[in-house]
Amino acid sequence: MKPYSSLLIAVIAAGSSALSAAEIQVPQDHPKIQDAIDAAKSGDTIIVAPGRYEERIKLTPGITVRSKGADGKGKLGLTRAEASIIDGGGDQGKSPGVEMAEGATLDGFTVTNVGIYDEKKWQKNWEEKGANQSHEHIGGFGVPGIAVTGVTCTIRNNIVHHIGTTGIAIRGEKGKRCSPLVYGNVCYRNMGGGIGSMKGSKAFIINNICFENFYAGIGHDNASPIVADNECYGNIRAGIGISESACPVVQNNRCYKNRRAGIGIRTDSTTRPIVQNNDCFENGMSGIGIDEEAEPYILNNQCHDNKLAGIGSSATLIENTIEGGGIAGIMVQGKATLTKNTITGSKGVSGIWIHGKGEAILSGNQISGYKKPVNDQSKSSK
Repeated sequence: MKPYSSLLIAVIAAGSSALSAAEIQVPQDHPKIQDAIDAAKSGDTIIVAPGRYEERIKLTPGITVRSKGADGKGKLGLTRAEASIIDGGGDQGKSPGVEMAEGATLDGFTVTNVGIYDEKKWQKNWEEKGANQSHEHIGGFGVPGIAVTGVTCTIRNNIVHHIGTTGIAIRGEKGKRCSPLVYGNVCYRNMGGGIGSMKGSKAFIINNICFENFYAGIGHDNASPIVADNECYGNIRAGIGISESACPVVQNNRCYKNRRAGIGIRTDSTTRPIVQNNDCFENGMSGIGIDEEAEPYILNNQCHDNKLAGIGSSATLIENTIEGGGIAGIMVQGKATLTKNTITGSKGVSGIWIHGKGEAILSGNQISGYKKPVNDQSKSSK
C-alpha cells in the first residue's frame, strides 16, 4: 500500500458519504454534459456515456460527473476515461475545459483541445532543453484544461493533454480553503505545466503521471501542497518544479529523463520545500537542482545517473544516496550543510565540488569512486 493510500480512502469516503439524490444520464436524459449539470442538485451524480463532447463545462457545488464504465486499464489511463472526451474546441473563448466547484468531483474523462497546442514550439524547446524559455512563474494559470479556483474538490482518473497552457491548474483565493484532491490523472503534452499549484493553495497531488509538458510536470508557485507517489518524466524543464515562495512536501516521487532537473527548486530563501524519499535519475542536468538562494531540506533521496550532478547547489542535505553520472555527486554553489550522504561515482571529477561563492559544512559523508572526494574551488576558501 502506498504511503498516502489510507489518507486518500478517508478523503474520498468523506466526499461520498451523502447519498446521491439522483442519477442523471448523458446523453439519454440530456444531450450535453453542461445541460445535465445545470439540471442537477448538490449530491446528484451525472453519468456520461462514451463519446466526444464538444463543449467546455462548469461544475456546480456538490455534484459528481463520472464517465460510464468500469475501471479497466487502457493505454494511458482508464478505458472509460479514454472513451469519454471533453473537447474544448481549440482557441475558442477564455473559459477552461472544466471549471471545478466546491465539493464537486470530476472522474474519468479525457480533456483536450483547450487553447492552442504548438508542436513546432514544443519541439524547438525540447531540443534546446528549455534554455531559452522565459523565466515565467512555474505552472502559470492561463486557460487550463481543468481549473480549480479557491475550492476544495476531487479530480481523479482523468487524462489531460494538448492544452494551450497548464493541464490542471490550482490557485487559492483569499479567505477560502483550497485543498483539492488531484489523484490518478495523466497529464501530457500541455503548453504549460502538467499540474500547476499556485497562490496559496494546499492541494493533495498524489499518484499522477505527468510527461512531456512544456514546463514542469508538476509546478509550484507560492503554494504548499502534498506531492506524493507521482511519476514525472520527459518534461522540458523539471519533473517537479518549485519556485516563488512555494513550500510543498514532495516525497516518494519518481522523476526521470526530464530535460533539465528531476526536481528543480529556485528563487529566494522563502522557497523552502521538504524533499524526501524521491528517486531522480537520468535527467539532463541534476537529479535535484537548487538555484537562486532557495533553502530546501533534501532528505533520503536517491539520485543516480544524472548528467551534471546528483544534487546541485545550496541546501540542507541529509542521508541522500547519489550514484554515478555527472561531473560531481554534489555540487555546492551557495551555503550548504551536508550530513551523512552516501556518494558513489566512477567517471565524475569529485564527490563534493565546492566552487564560486560556495560554502559547505560537511559531516559524516561517505564518498567513493571519484578522483577527488572533495574538490574545493570556492572563492570563500581562498
